[in-house]
Amino acid sequence: MSELNAAITAVGSYLPDYVLTNKELETMVDTNDEWITTRTGIKQRHILKGEGKGTSFMAIKAAEDLIAKSGLNPEEIDMVIVASATPDMPVAATATYVASEIGAVNAFSYDLQAACSSFLYGMSTAAAYIQSGRYKKVLLIGADKMSSIIDYTDRTTCIIFGDGAGAVLFEPNEEGLGLQDEYLRSDGVGREFLKIEAGGSIMPASEETVKNKKHYVFQDGKNVFKYAVSNMADVSARIMERNDLTKDDVQWLVPHQANKRIIDATARRMGVDDDKVMINIHKYGNTTSATLPLLLADYEKQLKKGDNLIFAAFGGGFTWGSIYLKWAYNA
Repeated sequence: MSELNAAITAVGSYLPDYVLTNKELETMVDTNDEWITTRTGIKQRHILKGEGKGTSFMAIKAAEDLIAKSGLNPEEIDMVIVASATPDMPVAATATYVASEIGAVNAFSYDLQAACSSFLYGMSTAAAYIQSGRYKKVLLIGADKMSSIIDYTDRTTCIIFGDGAGAVLFEPNEEGLGLQDEYLRSDGVGREFLKIEAGGSIMPASEETVKNKKHYVFQDGKNVFKYAVSNMADVSARIMERNDLTKDDVQWLVPHQANKRIIDATARRMGVDDDKVMINIHKYGNTTSATLPLLLADYEKQLKKGDNLIFAAFGGGFTWGSIYLKWAYNA
């Protein structure tokens, strides 16, 4: 019997209608289009508007897109994972609501949070469930409403983040396709450099925490950039080395879209040419858990069965890692 792998067999996505451009940001904070583009590569980002619309709204839309494109029967889904740093609410898992709303009545579900590495870690989790042989269809959704935790008077963070969602379906594969290898890491040294200070068990919400804007994302950009550049590049190079992959063997680098300079540094370290690097940061900004599946959705028609993809991400905490996956179908 052939070895059982976990392969991505379908992709879906959703982006909110409202587009926040760099030009509009110039009217909100002390910044300009040239500075933002030069430093980050971002030109615009999508923002979810509307009362009562949270991360689940986008996650459901992305899942419905995948279901419509693939013809998947939601009742056949065994499991739903929502990778997100911005769940709808504490305690009640966003994934359980999403599963119910899309008709995945036979699935169990939960949320997974590892900041910008959430979807990457989710890939590892989904693949392990498939490879166990117990489950046949695992729906992994990466979704974040970053606009809900961003201070739009803070020019260090409001220029970076956007909202969006992407979904992938993992299924068993016996052709040698799917997830081949992973190298996932974490280091608590990053706890103070990228965080939301209040709202957790250490500092519960109060009138004081709200007044002092402690429920918004804080980022020490210089330190985060330093760690992200070195670590994302290191793990990507390492996964190539231990799988005997040369730059010619890699068809695509699928990097987290945090900063164009970080992406470029990772590609250089791997020796991968620019035309093999998936990029959409200029259109969407950093959508946190949604960056990797949104890349797959944007490039799906260019992917060919058997293509070697190297995924890489870096997130708060710190969390980071790389995954080597063989693409399983022609669009």
